[in-house]
Amino acid sequence: MDRRIAIKNMGLALGYTVATPTLLSLVQGCKTADTVAWTPDFFTKEQGNVLLKLVDIILPKTDTPSASEVNVHIFIDRFTNEIMEDIQQTVTKLSFDKFIVKALKDSGKDEANDLTSEDLEPVLAEALKLSEEEEIMNEDLVIKNPSAMIKGENDAVSEEPVTYNFAKNIRDMTIWGYKTSEYVGEEVLAYLPVPGEYIGCGDLNELTGGKDWSL
Repeated sequence: MDRRIAIKNMGLALGYTVATPTLLSLVQGCKTADTVAWTPDFFTKEQGNVLLKLVDIILPKTDTPSASEVNVHIFIDRFTNEIMEDIQQTVTKLSFDKFIVKALKDSGKDEANDLTSEDLEPVLAEALKLSEEEEIMNEDLVIKNPSAMIKGENDAVSEEPVTYNFAKNIRDMTIWGYKTSEYVGEEVLAYLPVPGEYIGCGDLNELTGGKDWSL
């Protein structure tokens, strides 16, 4: 599949309508950003610090770079700022705030900047540890009622569905941003810049050493 089409389809799968050239420039632009001096475009500085830790909890450094080392946190911030519609941005910021409030409550800390990876990891794990039925119910509450959620008019604004929605979106976007980064695409995944023979039923271990294909 063409890389541009594949990236566009991934955006649609996450529920976003993406102008492909815009997204490609977004992905490419993240590779030169300075993480140390990073100031988020959309999130607050405190939320940015938490986001930086969260992406590395989801994809930590092993024999491959961590998510933050390929600037996934910057990709998520820019995607939220430049691609999401206004109501999606509002829901994202609201759900992020509620996630941080829960992390502060569980850790006994007062400031978001004081939250460590050890504080955040159990909150993330708890939010994602739901049955399939609970996941569907929480997604329905948030996705079907964004305006009511923002106004606090129904159960969509309660802690569990909102923190689940945030945790799932951050996990999905972290994986998405990681796999579409230039370094991971060319150095970690199976990369073939000029497609060759099509093999419809080949063994993945034989074809790529068990690696997914790069987009």
